[in-house]
Parts: sequence; C-alpha cells; structure tokens
Amino acid sequence: MDILGTSLRVCVDDLDTAIPVYERLTGAQAQRFQRGGVSVAAVGCFFLMSGPEAELSVLRKITATIAVSNVDQAVDDLKAVGGEVIAGPLAGPAGRTMVARHPDGSIFEYVDRVAIT
Repeated sequence: MDILGTSLRVCVDDLDTAIPVYERLTGAQAQRFQRGGVSVAAVGCFFLMSGPEAELSVLRKITATIAVSNVDQAVDDLKAVGGEVIAGPLAGPAGRTMVARHPDGSIFEYVDRVAIT
C-alpha cells in the first residue's frame, strides 16, 4: 500500500470559530464540505468536524484518515495482515473511501483519488 499522507480528525463545537485558528497554524486555506449532517473543513493535515452528536460519536471512533494511491490495494494489504473492512469502498467527496479495523482494534478511514467507474 502506498500511503500518501494522514489527516487528523478534530471534532469542534463551532466550525466557524475553529477554522481561522487552524488556518493560522497550518498556513492553509480551509476547504469546506458536508458529510451527511456534519460540516467538515479540511485545513492542512486536519479535518475539523462539527455537527449533531449522534453523527460525531460515530466519526470519533475513526482515529485518522489515510490518503493512499489505491483503496483496492489497501483492502488487499489490510486483509493480508488480519484487518477487517467495516465499510466501503464507496465514492466520497475526495475520492473513494473505505473504513477498516486494524488487527489491534484501531479504526482508520482510507481515501484515494480514483474515480469509481
């Protein structure tokens, strides 16, 4: 699996207040999008998330988002080491996504930029 980078997930009460802080810290402009009922801002290596607690409680279980060159290869590699695919691969706003549980119990989201055909 070719890991291209990692994004940390941060749940915040007020996205509009948090964005300028993270933009200043990272020197990056926020890119905003919705994920269900959750508002998300990608700022540098951070995903800031704000929304209903019922949805955030699920998202908090995911340790980080890992960018890979190909989600299908990530699935194969994770299964080879005893990992378990929980959801996906599915089309997402940034590419295909997949959520997997590693053998140690950690849960990660994997994302690539490959379009589903």
